[in-house]
Amino acid sequence: MIVRSGAGRRPGYVAAALVFAIGMAGTTLPTPLYGLYQQEIGFTELMVTVVFAVYAVAVITVLLVAGNYSDEVGRRPVLLCAMGFSAASAACFLLEDGLPLLFAGRLFSGFAAGLLSGAATAAVIELAGPGQKARAGFAATAANMGGLGCGPLLAGFLAQYAAWPLALTFLVHLALLSVATLLVLVLPETVEQPKRWPRLKPQGVTVPDEVKGVFVPASVAAFAGFALLGLFTAVAPSFVARTLDVHNLAVSGLVVFSVFLASIAGQTLSGRVGARRALPAGCGVLVVGLLVVAASLLTESLPLLVAGAICGGTGQGLAFRAALSLVGNAAPAEHRGGTISAFFVVAYTGISLPVVGVGALAQEWGLRTAGLVFAGCVTALAACAGLYAALRPPTAAPNEGSPGTAT
Repeated sequence: MIVRSGAGRRPGYVAAALVFAIGMAGTTLPTPLYGLYQQEIGFTELMVTVVFAVYAVAVITVLLVAGNYSDEVGRRPVLLCAMGFSAASAACFLLEDGLPLLFAGRLFSGFAAGLLSGAATAAVIELAGPGQKARAGFAATAANMGGLGCGPLLAGFLAQYAAWPLALTFLVHLALLSVATLLVLVLPETVEQPKRWPRLKPQGVTVPDEVKGVFVPASVAAFAGFALLGLFTAVAPSFVARTLDVHNLAVSGLVVFSVFLASIAGQTLSGRVGARRALPAGCGVLVVGLLVVAASLLTESLPLLVAGAICGGTGQGLAFRAALSLVGNAAPAEHRGGTISAFFVVAYTGISLPVVGVGALAQEWGLRTAGLVFAGCVTALAACAGLYAALRPPTAAPNEGSPGTAT
């Protein structure tokens, strides 16, 4: 497998980033709508987190089974498959008549995200020309976080202020997916001599030896940061409605959007600080954000919850872009898709397991106490990752500059 650069070709990395963002937006569209589904179908807070976790399990499964598939078959066919799964997810939510289709919709959404995480990130980076690698690295991570943030924002406003609250959101997303599919069809293929649908070779979590020194602290930081994102996308709307007595779905969408917007801001700062310094610094800011979130739970304060979202999201963005940049820079080109996929396996484990734990604890102790336990555990994990990265900075990467920021 040979990867060719975007140099001398049609500009493509911005279009690829837009495709990435549209695909990822579909994965968080249901976030502010879970309360409506609970009223319509009738299920517990634990079931909300289980429905959410189905998505993460699907992501991890795809990353383990086909994480490096785009390295062989090419980026474009994998992106087209991701668009198909995303459309199938939207169709399930449109036809929803109970929990089975909710589970199916989240399953398809996870398949789409799993394919996009490795293939779209690699495509954005590889379509960048000379001198554009840093901007392309930011575009890839910003498209990921920006798409995830725009999903609840779009769904919240449409559900609150437009007709058909459980249908219009997914109709709009299907229209956006049509645009994204057209963009994929005109994007240049960056993998030379791709194989024609080779047999899948499940790889498990495989990381090249030369990447492991960077991979461990980077992936632990990603786990902690994605755990915060999982808390906001799965549980924050319920906390806003039930504990704070704020029932405006647009407000719930804005609260979730704020953590992802702050993540993008943190990624911008990461490029200026440099990846080796941004990784421990991001973990430190994430710790502060988690403490503020805990304070918001104790005082039942919406302003503090938003402040915690902004601070924690900023720390997550700082650490996430640095981690992805360091891992991608260290990975050989022929294994970049698979290595990035392994990184996202750890990250998406963070977005699922802790959140299901919150749902289970909420059944016994209530949502506020469960959130406090979550905040304490993830704070300890982020602090350990930051301390490790500060005391043992990642070594220089052999493929310096390939996916992201200046280090």
